[in-house]
Amino acid sequence: MLCYAQDGKPFLNLGLNNMKRRDLLSAAPALLASSMIGGLFKDAHAQSAVVKFGQSASLTGAQASYGKDVRDGIAAAFASAAKSDGGKGPRFELVTLDDGGDRERCKQNTKSLIDSGVSALVGFTSGAGAEAALPTIEAARIVLLGTASGNMGIRNKELSMPYHVRAGYDDEYAKLVAFVKEFGMRRIGYVYLKDTSPANQAAMASALGAAGIKPTETIALDRNAKSFDADAEKLLAAKVDCILFTTNSAPIVSLTEHLTKRGYAGFYFASSFAGQALIDKMTTLGRGIIMAQVVPRPRSATISLVKRCEQDITALGSGARIGYTSLEGYIVGLVAIEAARAIKGDGLTRASFKKALTGLNLDLGGYNVNFAGGGHHGSRFSEVVAVDRTGRIIG
Repeated sequence: MLCYAQDGKPFLNLGLNNMKRRDLLSAAPALLASSMIGGLFKDAHAQSAVVKFGQSASLTGAQASYGKDVRDGIAAAFASAAKSDGGKGPRFELVTLDDGGDRERCKQNTKSLIDSGVSALVGFTSGAGAEAALPTIEAARIVLLGTASGNMGIRNKELSMPYHVRAGYDDEYAKLVAFVKEFGMRRIGYVYLKDTSPANQAAMASALGAAGIKPTETIALDRNAKSFDADAEKLLAAKVDCILFTTNSAPIVSLTEHLTKRGYAGFYFASSFAGQALIDKMTTLGRGIIMAQVVPRPRSATISLVKRCEQDITALGSGARIGYTSLEGYIVGLVAIEAARAIKGDGLTRASFKKALTGLNLDLGGYNVNFAGGGHHGSRFSEVVAVDRTGRIIG
């Protein structure tokens, strides 16, 4: 099966027997982004040399916007590196397979990508899928870099292959709950997806317990439910002051639409899981939202990382745009590039890529990623932002 570079010319027969044609088609136009990176092979100018990285992302379904944004961010970083390297060195490629946000498809994609010979896995967008694929990843001794999720199930200290470039839900929850406590809200609704890691619920329970708060109403959602109206009615009946969400954007939008129609006037809080898509949708509904975020604000005029990302994503075209989620993907791409560039000796292998990561301490221009010393958590940055009904970040 042929994949195509940005110039439209076929360059690689992947031979992924388990890859469905619709997965490739749904990944267009940025299925693969190529970049030239010197110093990875003995002959750094060998144009036939290829460095492949694999991604499983939700390019269809309810989380499609999130998955495409992360993919576009990585693709923008890779494309920018191609220009800066001036066409020298081996090609640097991202192979993205669509998992539709389904954990089983993510597991299948992981095996296909590993079997295809990718050097590392980057930018997975399903935390549950990444967690389900961990046995395969650990057995293959292949790095899982920059999963775009705070999922605590992939942050177990016993794991050796996941490396994180963003904070986990434990950091997010602590910030959100502190905000809730500061403003004196006591009747709390907590809404999460029931098929996500129990470790996430444990992290929320810990944050609430530390603040002396017990949820008034806790609801575990079926992410595939056709309606969330009954869940909204439970929240109304509980007379909650605010609702804490750890879900993707679609259930939050559905619930807030119903609650608004029923006159609910409380506050909405969401984890970073909801992504830029939630901000965009709440703006169209004329509703505000308070969110935890784990990367810098995408409209910051003073952070050079944000400026670079905006320029590179704009150059990528195809409707890609900067936002919290695409910026997160961009950071993953930059870290993958820097790790590859740091490799010395005979060239890039799965083992040498992992070794290179452990020595990285990067200032990306207002955002630091530090794996030096052997840690797997490159960043613990998180903040709570308030977004008004026009989409402006006001605090």
